Amino acid sequence: MDRMLVVVFDNEKKAYEGQKVLLDLAKEGSISLYAHVVLVKNSDGTTSVRREDGFAPLGTFAGTAFGSFVGLLGGPIGVLVGAAAGAFGGSLIDLKNARIGSDFIDDVNVTLSPNHVAVVAEIEEDWTTPVDSRMEAIGGKVLRRSLSEVTDTVNAEELEAMKADYAQLKAEYAKSQAENQTRLKEKMNRLDAKIQAHLQRNKEHRVTVEREARAKADMLKTRVRPPREAA
Repeated sequence: MDRMLVVVFDNEKKAYEGQKVLLDLAKEGSISLYAHVVLVKNSDGTTSVRREDGFAPLGTFAGTAFGSFVGLLGGPIGVLVGAAAGAFGGSLIDLKNARIGSDFIDDVNVTLSPNHVAVVAEIEEDWTTPVDSRMEAIGGKVLRRSLSEVTDTVNAEELEAMKADYAQLKAEYAKSQAENQTRLKEKMNRLDAKIQAHLQRNKEHRVTVEREARAKADMLKTRVRPPREAA
């Protein structure tokens, strides 16, 4: 199952140990590791990237679920520095792109209190014990959330609701007197613009999800070592 993983530690040394745990688990085949960073919550509540993902520059993930999630951890006034500077926009990040609920963001921000450090990763795991047992053994507090497609359902319902409103306005327009048609037409035009914008956002979201899926598949292929030939 594809998940966002956050493991919170008291200090950076332990966080780097946690990062190595993830890399070891990936080598063992216990998990698939798509992206990861070490993130520090500063005393003023902002976040700083201390160490980038070893597979690709963090900026590569801007606009993806992982990049959006990391950006959101900065909070409304969060500032990501270092290699990630300018890649994310704190509250400007679209929560929908992160494909997780805002309650998980809140849970992480509460656990990741100032002067604490977290390993943030996007992983695929069949069961939670390998990560939990090793992280807890070195003092890590584990939080995880499955990436969800629920937003697609919500978006579809919202779109259908707007289309229903538009159909009602259109019916009223057909039956109304000339003096009311101008007002109704303006409402129809505004609502149609919202519908078109919504459709465009959905299209962009689908493209992003498909691009992520292809990138993950390609990433995994490059990490598969060919079997050794028998002597």
